[in-house]
Formats: sequence, C-alpha cells, structure tokens
Amino acid sequence: MAVTIRLTRRGSKGKPIYRVVAADSESPRDGNFLEILGNYDPNKNPAEVVLKEERIRQWISVGARPSLTVSQLLRKKGIGV
Repeated sequence: MAVTIRLTRRGSKGKPIYRVVAADSESPRDGNFLEILGNYDPNKNPAEVVLKEERIRQWISVGARPSLTVSQLLRKKGIGV
C-alpha cells in the first residue's frame, strides 16, 4: 500500500476548503483516508494553512509521498520534504 499525502475537497460550490490527509494512493480523491494532517483554506486573504508538522514528518519518514500541491504548501510553511 503506497501512502500519499494529498488534499481532499470540502466546502460548498465555489467556496472550497481542503483537508490535508494521508491516504492510500489508489483511493479516490474524496474517499477513505488514514489520517487528517491539516487544513488549507484558499478563500482567506492570505490563504490559511494549518498543518500537524510532527505527524507529517512521521508519515514522510515511513515512506509517504506528498502530492505536488501539498509539497508546495509544505515548503511555504518551512517543512522540508
């Protein structure tokens, strides 16, 4: 089972809010996930990013791979990938 750290979409039409989750790479975007690792709200100015840094580092240490978007968010927050 390959684990990916990625975004799942929440919120209403036209006002998305995303969760950062650890999920099986084969599960659908809004399907089952293993753990919630944070939130991303692009509607606020500036965009709000809340992450559980210790849990993200732990998942990466056991082989989870962040998606492109999540890796960009991690770099903005100063978490090395």
